[in-house]
Amino acid sequence: MPTVPNVFDEMEPCTSRFYLHALRVLSEAKVPYLLGGAYALAHYTGIIRHTKDLDLFVRPADAPRALDVLRHAGYRTEMTFSHWLGKAFSGDDLVDVIFSSGNGLCTVDDEWFAHAVAMEPGGALLCPAEELIWQKAYIMERERFDGADINHLLRACGPELDWQRLLRRFGPHWQLLLGHLILFGFVYPAERERIPAAVVEGLLKRWCGEMGCGETVERICQGTLLSRIQYLNDTEHWGYEDPRLPPRGGMTAEQITHWTAAGK
Repeated sequence: MPTVPNVFDEMEPCTSRFYLHALRVLSEAKVPYLLGGAYALAHYTGIIRHTKDLDLFVRPADAPRALDVLRHAGYRTEMTFSHWLGKAFSGDDLVDVIFSSGNGLCTVDDEWFAHAVAMEPGGALLCPAEELIWQKAYIMERERFDGADINHLLRACGPELDWQRLLRRFGPHWQLLLGHLILFGFVYPAERERIPAAVVEGLLKRWCGEMGCGETVERICQGTLLSRIQYLNDTEHWGYEDPRLPPRGGMTAEQITHWTAAGK
């Protein structure tokens, strides 16, 4: 099995045993996975958070097999949300098997693995910083906002990031990336040079061009891509289109209902 973060050594013994065993059985079954969450953040930023869950990122096609391997290893498993998340449980501890995002946008694909970072030769593979930023950028619930994680990743990795890939990841949602970059400049006035000036200037130029173009904009509320709860009034009563549904998005109405109900 690949070597894993030394923060595992600082956990409760039962928790670290569960995590290490889960990683071992998945590795032995040759299920490709990437470490994310608090462990990837600790590697990139030096910030250590002890949590009761372990985030493993897998391709969608590998998610059912990962859960099956963990079930055969003796853990209770469930496909919690069919569009992005499964879980394996051991007491109060759990492993999240993540293959997309709550809004259905940030699917784990081959690029996640192509650009994964090994902690050391032979070490566990970590989610790339670019994909972490991309996924975390959409998390703006009332009870959770991942902006601080993004700011810490930008502070730690900004000059080395593949900005072209990051821009491509955000695609038509480039305004969301610009918003986070502006927030970074507010939080860290002395660190603004860690973001390439050409990136910010290009996004601002695009923003100014769109603001004055006079084009008719479709009546959608993209807030549902950021929060499953806080923009329900917009789509249910004010007539805004929900971009999570086809043809814009890939979620079904049933998946949205299930995901929304879990947040209430």
